[in-house]
Amino acid sequence: MPRIAITCLAACALSLALAQPTSAQWIDDQSGGDYGLPSLTSSGSQAISGEETRLGRAWLRQFRARAPGWDDPIAQEYVEGLVTQLLPHSGLVDTNTLVTLVESRMLNAFAVPGGVIGVNAGLFAFADEEAALISVLAHELGHLSQRHYSRGQARAEQIQIPAMAAMLAGMLIAAGGGGDAGIGVAMGSQAAFIQDQLAYSRRFEQEADRIGLQAMAQAGYDPQAMVRMFRAMQRMANLQGGNPPEFLLTHPVTESRLSDTQDRAGQLRVARPRDEDLQYSLVRARALLTIHRRDPQQAATRLAQGETPESARRYLAALIDAERGNVDAALRELDALARELPDLALLPASAAEVAFKAGRYDDAIERSRRQLRLMPGHVPTTRLLGEALLQRDPDEAWRVLRELSERRPEDPQVFTLLAEAAGRSDREAWGHLARAEQLQLTGRIDSAIRQLGVAKGVAEREGDTTAASRIEQRRKDFLGYRETLEKF
Repeated sequence: MPRIAITCLAACALSLALAQPTSAQWIDDQSGGDYGLPSLTSSGSQAISGEETRLGRAWLRQFRARAPGWDDPIAQEYVEGLVTQLLPHSGLVDTNTLVTLVESRMLNAFAVPGGVIGVNAGLFAFADEEAALISVLAHELGHLSQRHYSRGQARAEQIQIPAMAAMLAGMLIAAGGGGDAGIGVAMGSQAAFIQDQLAYSRRFEQEADRIGLQAMAQAGYDPQAMVRMFRAMQRMANLQGGNPPEFLLTHPVTESRLSDTQDRAGQLRVARPRDEDLQYSLVRARALLTIHRRDPQQAATRLAQGETPESARRYLAALIDAERGNVDAALRELDALARELPDLALLPASAAEVAFKAGRYDDAIERSRRQLRLMPGHVPTTRLLGEALLQRDPDEAWRVLRELSERRPEDPQVFTLLAEAAGRSDREAWGHLARAEQLQLTGRIDSAIRQLGVAKGVAEREGDTTAASRIEQRRKDFLGYRETLEKF
């Protein structure tokens, strides 16, 4: 697995509303908080913000092409839920956020333009309580809400887009395994643009801490968890001989900052305290298994450290049983847990996932449908149902996945499955279009445009005017995406 060093030098501070057109509703045509901080808006900011947003969204697509994604719908939904809880308290109520998960054991999280939040699997491994993970997410949202990148360039009359593009390009080099070389490109571009700024200023870090602490308290989480998390990172850095976690490279934690954070946290009152969510321990088990896939026992050992709930240990043991081929035992344990904890949708979803991976497609379909009757629209189960139906009923798989793609227009994996469903159900033109969407979402824009050409030819040959019209519209959009990508 490549070493990913995703710094937040450029990424963590570009908080902007989504502006780039997406594939939302792409298939419809077939069937017809004030925190006392300064105001950051200006009369000329909208045009600049639009350009920042387009660059940031292009960066996300390029990032997907270079970094190993952690494709786990259950973990994805969980993190998205946490971000949704924090948003109303972070000054980002109108921001359409996107969560991207990274399959890396390195301790890091990041945020980029357009409200994109990235989380490494390694952050789950390090954070032994939910509030610790929340503290990092809240801090990142604080950077976004205060538009720290844009403010960092305040000495210029307007943001210099080429400099920002160069920095984001450096981030991509780092994400692709370039390591220090990529970070050097980014830092060099930053230095050339504004000599005295490296990553975030102390003021920016304090602002992000303050917003994060307030968001945590208002959302019902103990703000002291941020202090505990930062101290734990410091200890980790000391144990590693001064080689800090990636998060600390661009978010240095000094004793004065820790003291300030602790003082502020002590002054906040948690309005409606939340109990520790068992769901966190279950998702953490999945993250640990992802990180230690070659030696699952290491995942079990790490999870057992501390005060991990027994049900989480049983859950991980069941997943390990499934990995080792003991499918019946795994399903029995997951079913037992689901009976004991009927409010946790991820348990029956995990059982359906285990059945599917074992090739028990009928069982996976039955389990998924049963769960969706209880919880309509549950995304991980819906995706699993569509994937299982590919093996039994491609037409029904097309219907399920088409609806899911409308709800999740920025999810490359959904379009991968949709393209397969379209091909198996004799919807060739729509299949090529879905494949083109998947390609553009993963940064392969030239291949996506070529795929649209194939789709158009098929649509014209079949006389499908609806598909042909949609394909032509998406071609115009894709050309615009490519123009933005060329800035890198």
